[in-house]
Amino acid sequence: MILERFSKFCPSDFVFKIATTDSDREGFFELRRRIFCTEQGVFNEDDHDLVDANMIPIVCNTILAGMEDTVAGVVRIDEREPGVWYGSRLGVAKDFRRLRHVSPGVAVRNLQPCYHALGALGAGLIYKAVSTANAIGCHEFLATVQHQNTRFFQRLHWEPLEEISLHGLKHIKMRADLNRYQPAARVA
Repeated sequence: MILERFSKFCPSDFVFKIATTDSDREGFFELRRRIFCTEQGVFNEDDHDLVDANMIPIVCNTILAGMEDTVAGVVRIDEREPGVWYGSRLGVAKDFRRLRHVSPGVAVRNLQPCYHALGALGAGLIYKAVSTANAIGCHEFLATVQHQNTRFFQRLHWEPLEEISLHGLKHIKMRADLNRYQPAARVA
C-alpha cells in the first residue's frame, strides 16, 4: 500500500457581498474576533467599537457546490462625514491568505475584477468596500492600514497620507484612488 500526501482542500470560488443574513453577520464578527483578538492580540476578548453601530459589514463567502458556505474574509465601511467613507477591520481567514487560484467565475458573479495572486481575497474585499461606498455617494475613501500592509494597498491604487498609532500599533492613513474603483453595479 502506498500512502500519498494530499493537499487540504481549499475552495476557489467566492462571493463578495454585504452581510445581510444572521449567518453572514455571525461569521463576520467571529472572523474579526479570531483575527484581531486571538491571532494578533490587538484586542482582548472583543473588537467591537462605536463604528459598529453605523457600519456596513462586507463578507467574502466561499462557494461550495453552488452554495455559500464559510465566511473567509471581512471588512466594514462607514460614512463619518458626508461623502467621506472609511474602511476598517479588513481581515482574511488564515487558510485563505496564501490562496493561489481563484475561479474565473468570481469576477462574473461579483461584477468586479478578479485578483489571481497572493492577497486575492483581501484585494477583492477592498474593491467591494470602495466600489460600494462609491455607488452610494462617496467622494473620499480612507483607511488606517497596519504598517506591514501599506505596499499591498499601494499596489491597489491607494496613497499614503500620514503615519499614526492605533491600539499601540503603527498604522498608515491611506486614501483610495476612486477612479480605479467604479461604483458597484450591485450594492447588496
